[in-house]
Amino acid sequence: MNRGLGEPRGGGRLAGVDLGGTWVRVSVSGAAPRAFRGPTPGPARLPALLERLWRRWRLSRRDLATLGVASRGVWTRTERQAVARRLRRFAPRVVVISDVEAAYLAALGPNPGVLLLAGTGSIALGRDRAGRWRRAGGLGPLLGDDGSAFSVGRAWLRSDSIPPSRARRLATAPDAVARIAALAPSVLRRARRGDRAAGRIVRGAQHALADLVQKVARKSQPRGRIRVSWAGGLLSNQVFRAGIWRELRRRGLRITPLPARATAATPSAWLSTL
Repeated sequence: MNRGLGEPRGGGRLAGVDLGGTWVRVSVSGAAPRAFRGPTPGPARLPALLERLWRRWRLSRRDLATLGVASRGVWTRTERQAVARRLRRFAPRVVVISDVEAAYLAALGPNPGVLLLAGTGSIALGRDRAGRWRRAGGLGPLLGDDGSAFSVGRAWLRSDSIPPSRARRLATAPDAVARIAALAPSVLRRARRGDRAAGRIVRGAQHALADLVQKVARKSQPRGRIRVSWAGGLLSNQVFRAGIWRELRRRGLRITPLPARATAATPSAWLSTL
């Protein structure tokens, strides 16, 4: 992780990008703050999106002090530097970290704890008292993402609850992962109405997400009470989220769920902690 950023030089404005697997959020601080939310362009097409937004908002490189980018799938220094190089024309300083690290820092700051992120994908990230990071999950739809919106949608397709022709169309679409993940809210609603197949899928997802938190907590905070925060669209459902907390407590974990203080698209919430 990058260090020593401190406060923006010269009192310039901060711009933040939360580049997820389904959505991108862009915000710019200042007297006239700006915000944008739309379908994710991915790292390769992010510069083109920022070009359009900077023109629309009449921003130039000299208007900003720092551009912070929280991107999905950038864990190594090489990956982060590659994204930063493509964005240097937008701000004097460009900081790139993983979206889950930014979400953790926005939610819990530098404090020890665990962040559970479940949207299109899923991951748990923990931090111990020495500032060391631990992670579980986050391996993508082919190898992981257990308990995610994608896994819920895929399980629903496999349950014979959707005609095979529609399931085939979704599975072969260019944006198949996002479209399958978009089924998750309706599965949660069906479960609340008493649909047995949906209920089994939802409970399975809750147990899988509890597994992620438990794995991280054992390594980062083996004793004592554990601060747990959350991010991602699937966890915005309070009833679904409560089921995860119940499962963790049933396993003997002493957790204190804490709402996120900010989001990864709010640069001032995490840049000063790096």
